[in-house]
Amino acid sequence: MKRMIRMLFLALAVALAAGCSHSKGCHCRAYQKKYRRPLAGTTWQLVQLYGRSVTAAPGAFTLVLSDGDGRISGRGACNRFSGAYATDRSRALTIGSLCCTHMACPGLEQEQRFFEALRTTTHYDMDGPLLLLLRNGELQAVLQALAE
Repeated sequence: MKRMIRMLFLALAVALAAGCSHSKGCHCRAYQKKYRRPLAGTTWQLVQLYGRSVTAAPGAFTLVLSDGDGRISGRGACNRFSGAYATDRSRALTIGSLCCTHMACPGLEQEQRFFEALRTTTHYDMDGPLLLLLRNGELQAVLQALAE
């Protein structure tokens, strides 16, 4: 299953790259320019976790990377979290230990998987309004920029 998801992701990337190679105005670049959001300062909401779609309640499964101070914060199913992150120009992304509240609520298993995906992320990519969290080349989570 993971191999299939990886191949699908690779095929999508190749298709996007091929679409951008045409000499007649690049739709891909226009799309990226119009919809891309900055990594830091944007509120991101989880839409896919380990290859499965996620329908999150408003305000749930979100994260924000602060600009300048290297802090990350957000919310899982019901618990808030915060921690530190580091990134560089090669799109490496490491998220340190997360401090979390400990409330019980429905969705805790998915919340733990979300926190695990954050802690094990090694790098990221972006596609328009989407933030892709990867671990050594494998897609772990997809988050979508929320409207400002």
